[in-house]
Amino acid sequence: MYRRRGSDLEVLLVHPGGPFWRTRDLGAWSIPKGEMSPGEDALAVARREFEEETGVRAEGTFEDLGSIRQKGGKTVRAWAVAGDLDPTAIRSNTFTMEWPPGSGRLEEFPEVDRAAFFSLDQAKTRINPGQVPLLERLAQLCKGNPRDEATSS
Repeated sequence: MYRRRGSDLEVLLVHPGGPFWRTRDLGAWSIPKGEMSPGEDALAVARREFEEETGVRAEGTFEDLGSIRQKGGKTVRAWAVAGDLDPTAIRSNTFTMEWPPGSGRLEEFPEVDRAAFFSLDQAKTRINPGQVPLLERLAQLCKGNPRDEATSS
């Protein structure tokens, strides 16, 4: 999801939840994303995962940004949609894991613990480095479209 604030383009990023990510910031953020099963429609999965990670159903025209391959080998396909939401009000699905390790105790954590809109320059420092090309593609997409439905002055 992206929006404009005056002439600035901002992109929504999410921070992974759970104890491993608690103190990580630069390079830890991501676009909302998730796993796709064979035979599933990629855009439908992207919309579902966005809603699961933010609690918000994204509406609008989705522009395909293509795929990238992250350092760990995971392929991520992304779409851009103009929109706005209150990042402090997101509600993420949760996962359960043993914590602390070896304790035998299961704890529940949010899949996403926070979200924020960042300028493209800020987003490039916070996002998983493998996803930076997606931000660059978004910038190219929006270059020819100075105003869109998510514009605010």
